[in-house]
Order: sequence, then C-alpha cells, then structure tokens
Amino acid sequence: MPRSAHSLPSERVVILGAGPCGLACADELKRLGHPAWTLLEAAPVPGGLGSSVVDPAGFTWDLGGHVVFSHFGEFDRLLAELFTAGELLHHDRSSYIRFRDRWVPYPFQQHLHHLPAEDAEACVHDLLLACRRREQQLPADADFATWLHGMYGSGLVERFFGPYNSKVWAMTPEQMASSWVAERVAPADAGEVLAALAGTARPARRWGPNATFAFPARGGTGEIWRRLAARLDARLRTGARVVAVDPAARTVTLAGGEHIGFDHLVATGPLDRLAAITVGAPDTVRAAAGRLRHTMVAMVGLGYRASTTDERSWLYFPQAEVPFYRATNFSKYAPANVPGADTQAFSAWMTEISMLPGTRLDHSRLIRDCDQALRRHGLVPEHAPLASTHLELIEYAYPVPTLDRDAALAEVVPWMETRGIYPRGRFGTWRYEIGNMDHAVKMGIDIARRLVGGTTELLTPAHSAVTVAGGRA
Repeated sequence: MPRSAHSLPSERVVILGAGPCGLACADELKRLGHPAWTLLEAAPVPGGLGSSVVDPAGFTWDLGGHVVFSHFGEFDRLLAELFTAGELLHHDRSSYIRFRDRWVPYPFQQHLHHLPAEDAEACVHDLLLACRRREQQLPADADFATWLHGMYGSGLVERFFGPYNSKVWAMTPEQMASSWVAERVAPADAGEVLAALAGTARPARRWGPNATFAFPARGGTGEIWRRLAARLDARLRTGARVVAVDPAARTVTLAGGEHIGFDHLVATGPLDRLAAITVGAPDTVRAAAGRLRHTMVAMVGLGYRASTTDERSWLYFPQAEVPFYRATNFSKYAPANVPGADTQAFSAWMTEISMLPGTRLDHSRLIRDCDQALRRHGLVPEHAPLASTHLELIEYAYPVPTLDRDAALAEVVPWMETRGIYPRGRFGTWRYEIGNMDHAVKMGIDIARRLVGGTTELLTPAHSAVTVAGGRA
C-alpha cells in the first residue's frame, strides 16, 4: 500500500507549468492530502498547450487541433468530476484526406478504392510487394522513411505519407526515427484493401483511439483546464516565470528575483529550456538537450458569415500548394465556438501550419493563403464574407522523434532525475507518442503518487533513472 501523504509533511514539491500535466499533478497532490506544493506558470492564465482564446469577434479558438479521448481511467474520472451531463458534446470522427480532385476517407491506406484507378493500382501493387517482404524484419532503429516503405510500399509513400509527414514535421521522414508510430499510424491489411477495391467488403471499422471523441460545449478545450485550475488554491501562481533552477541549493528563481525552495521539482515545460536554465548542468547534458528538435505551429482561425453545413470533423492536406496540413471544422465541434452559438449564421475553420523554429512569417499573407485554400477546395462558399481572422503562434507544438532523440534523452533525463528534477508532460519527456492530453494527465497524477507514496509510474519517461520511495531522490 502507498504510504500516507502525511508521512512526508515537509517534502516540498514545486511544479513548473500549469498545462494538463502540471495541473493534474497539483490536483493529485491536493487529493492525496499532501500540503507542501507550489505550481508555477509563466503565462497569465493556466492551460498551456490546452488553452483556448476568444477573439474580438467572439470566435473561440484552440491552440491547434485537440479532441478529448482517453486511454486512462484517471482522465475519465477527472472529466466526470469537472463536467455534468450535456456539458461535453460527443462526436463520431469523420475525417478525410484531400487527394487530387477528391476526398479520401481516413485512414488513406484503408480506402484506396476511392483513388483514381491508376493511383489505386500503383498503391496496391507496391503494398502487396511490401507485405511479401515483411518477413524480412525491419531493424528496430529503422528511420521513419524506411519503415513507411517497408509497411506500405512506394506508391502510398509517394502519394500520401511522404508529402504529408514532411508538412507536419517540417523535415523529411528520413530524418526521423520510427519507434513512435505504434498508435499514431494506421496499419494496412492487404486482404482488406483488395476486398474493398473489388467491392466485396467494406474497410474495417474506424481505426484509432479518437474514432469517437468529446469536446466541451462551451469554452473550447481550455475549459477543461480552467475548471481544473479553479479547484486549486493560491498555491497556483500565474505570471511566475522561472529563470533558474539550482538542484544543489534546491531552489528555483523567478524573473523578479524570488527564490522558492523544493525537495522535488516536477518540470512540465520544454526539456531543452530546462537544461539551459539548470545551474551546474554539464556541457554534455546541455548539448544533448540542444539536439532535441521541435516544430512551431501557426494556428490560423478563420470565421465566416456562412452557415456551418459541413458534417466532417477535420481534413488532411498533403499538397505542397496548401499552406496547412490540417483543417478543423471547429464550429462543428461545438456551436458555442462561433458568436452567439449561431451556426446558421457563422462557421469556423481552424487551420494548422507547421514550421521549424525561427521561421519568419508574413502574417497577413499566411491568413490570406489559408482563406483562399479553404475556398479553393470547397470548404467555404466562394463569396462568403470573412467575419474574423485570428493567428496564434505555438512556439513549441510537436516534439520531433528524430533519429538521435533517444540518445539525447539518455544524456539528459537520468542527470535530472538523480537531482530530484522530474521532466514530465509532452515536452518534458519529449516523446510525441505519449503527447496527448490524457497522457499528460496520467503522467501528472502518477508522478504525484510516486513522490508521495513511492508507487510506480505507468508512463515512465525514456531512460528514467531512479525510483522515489517517499523521500528525496
């Protein structure tokens, strides 16, 4: 049995970042009755990457495409505590890929019968070759491009996987590892593909954990984290930017010069930034953290004076001439995402454009290009008036699973953990494969339980170095 929280009354836990992971950690510490915690958030409001904003025209926007689904009972419990019946809307996913002049249902590789005959034939031919060669096991360290060719064949890679992934990650699949793909890339069964192509069977049931999903009826995704933050107390401090972490002195320093002591530090912000501000971090640790790569995403929200008629959830665009890789039918998620919840008068599309950090943007041109692409592909009536445009630049959007990511983490994470610093969350672990909101919540809850009671974490970060058994690590 985990030991009582009251056996550790003096163990001070400081949490950096009030996103989903940090909020869940603080909430669990409070639930366990452990009083000595402080949650520090640099931004004016909590929520992190799960935040939402309301623009001057009254449209609600998320910081990129988020939907609510769960792998974990703890996340389900949290939602049940925060929302009553009717406050979460439930949807069946309806998602498509734009290919040439048509829409192909997602996953692309399971719906080749929707392609022009020449494209379908080439994809199936190469898929069958790939299936026959799968007996030759791909090496565990295969790059993502090798994995894609081995799983799907050149036809599918050339027509969809290559261009789409290059847009999402702002780098080529050859530069990425393949170890992250288990629940992120749908499989393709040659028999099912052939049966669908011949018209003798329909594709298998909708794939993936987000085949059904929920969304807050009001307030966007950020409503979840606003409600969770509201049940915490004054130990949640916003506008508190940490500029230094000293593991020897067991203190963090805020931008105004204030020092806050800790026995355990749960760091949910970007691992590369954490290494850069950690006093005494060896050059090897800082260099390894500096090798970690991430994308920046521009979320361009476009509100229209046109009714919401499209029934689809979100759409993928592998084409180079379309600036965004994904467009989300945001007024379909929840009517309250548009002014007055009036979907007869308004519609809202949320588009996402991925780029490498440091990319310079012409905001006006990007907004114009996104608007024109939506109209060009029939998602918005040609002459529908724009009611609002809104751009959010998400500086840290996706941690990229590069070829040397795990080697870099093996340098950084053990050094941190042996000094009582626990990197968690999407950018703390730098593992896209456990980067959803439910993963973040699970990590926050589990590290709280581990620090208080010595229990084992389910989603341990790669190369985690130590086990905490109640006391200081």
